[in-house]
Amino acid sequence: MFVASETLWLAATNSYVVASDDGTECVIVDAPPDPEPVLEVVRRRNLTPVALLLTHGHIDHTGGAGVVEQTGSTVTYVHPDDDFLTLHPQEQLRLLFGFTPEGEFGVPVRRQPLADGMRLRLAGLEIDVLHTPGHTPGHCCFLADKVLFSGDHLFAGSIGRTDLPGGDYDTLMTSMQRKILPLPDETVVYPGHGPATTLGAERRSNPFLQ
Repeated sequence: MFVASETLWLAATNSYVVASDDGTECVIVDAPPDPEPVLEVVRRRNLTPVALLLTHGHIDHTGGAGVVEQTGSTVTYVHPDDDFLTLHPQEQLRLLFGFTPEGEFGVPVRRQPLADGMRLRLAGLEIDVLHTPGHTPGHCCFLADKVLFSGDHLFAGSIGRTDLPGGDYDTLMTSMQRKILPLPDETVVYPGHGPATTLGAERRSNPFLQ
């Protein structure tokens, strides 16, 4: 399995392309507005996207979903508890910016609901869905072959903010304790923002996990 990443848009959001090899099917994790660099990775490696996995409904992770869905028969997976975000990008933009910045903000049309404990078999990969509410009610992390795509739940040296609508610090920390901390130290963590890390490194040095 390989993971390619691009950091995109105003919020420097990480988007990931995951596949077993070049020239095969692939999965994309999160789609910021203006996702063209991610689609260029797909074309350069001769990949066929079959699924877009959204960690949560914030616009900096979902604004490019409509564009990504236009590449082949890509299906978008997102937790329904975040529909109040995923399906209303313009309201988010007005709340965050007071205006609509440049970019694509299409709502995903081919949606499939995520649920805790699901095992997705996509592009030759097995991906476990961990529902980790706290940053948003429907936030999910994705675990594949000791690789965790943590979205805005866990970062290198920090955790996701909980001051936006639907966020709750106690809920986030409960999710962390129940779903993330039981994973082994060697788990590689690819977050929604910032550099990759490992769970062992975060367990030792992240002040929020002490």
